[in-house]
Amino acid sequence: MVRILVTDGMDKAAARRLRELGCELDEQLFEPAELAGRLKEYDAVIVRSATKVRKPAIDAALETGRLKLIIRGGVGTDNIDVEYAQGKGIEVRNTPNASSDAVAELAIAHLFALARHIHEANVTMREGRWEKKAYKGVELAGKTLGLIGLGRIGRCTAGKAQALGMNVIYYDIVGQTPAGEGYEYAGFDDLLARADFISLHVPKCDRPVITASEIAKMKNGVYIVNCARGGLIDDDDMLDALGSGKIAGAALDVYPEEPPKDERILSHPHISLTPHIGASTSEAQSRIGAEIVRIIAEKFGL
Repeated sequence: MVRILVTDGMDKAAARRLRELGCELDEQLFEPAELAGRLKEYDAVIVRSATKVRKPAIDAALETGRLKLIIRGGVGTDNIDVEYAQGKGIEVRNTPNASSDAVAELAIAHLFALARHIHEANVTMREGRWEKKAYKGVELAGKTLGLIGLGRIGRCTAGKAQALGMNVIYYDIVGQTPAGEGYEYAGFDDLLARADFISLHVPKCDRPVITASEIAKMKNGVYIVNCARGGLIDDDDMLDALGSGKIAGAALDVYPEEPPKDERILSHPHISLTPHIGASTSEAQSRIGAEIVRIIAEKFGL
């Protein structure tokens, strides 16, 4: 029997299907130290973003040699020491296609929130304040959206933005790609200078993609959205630019530390915040679950 650890929850239909295939599922979250001690008992582990599978846990699993598969239910795998695991014969997989539309829709939702001050008005209305004159917004139609990264989620975002009447330009580290057909490729500095709205869609980086240097090249009153990975924007530089008005508004779904504790960000009126919910739709979770079932069935011949 294939024994599987599910640490961060998964779609109920997918869990039921795995049990129908004869798998034993253990659904519980372990602290890092305990995870290292328990991982050796399983053939596969399914994680999302909360659980980190690092070298100590992988080394512990190697004591029995039972663990053969680590699955990240989502896009990135930066919470897993991928190269180390694969070097030890443990396969690492993710589900990159399943949540693309969900994350793209959240990015678009944040564009609307920033453009029409929805995040601010929602707070002041609940405080009994009628500040109609304070919330003169802008329309998305006719504005230029600059996408940094044109992978799966970037492409989904581009299509939705274009349908709203936005002019879409993009920069990708690999250069102009066939996936960008229908959208204008721009150099990085050119994108920064031309975009009214900027949305990030790149993997985790060793250093921020957006710092004071990049912000200085942007339009005055630009809006920035990050639904990709925490740490892509330098928080201090972003806050300075929000204070000066260089950045009119920012929207964040991801943070260098989760949950975030920086009160400057949590309380800032010009920052729209969500708690890392990019893939948190019923449809996305169902697709992620179905992909996980397929990967496990394929791996263990079920």
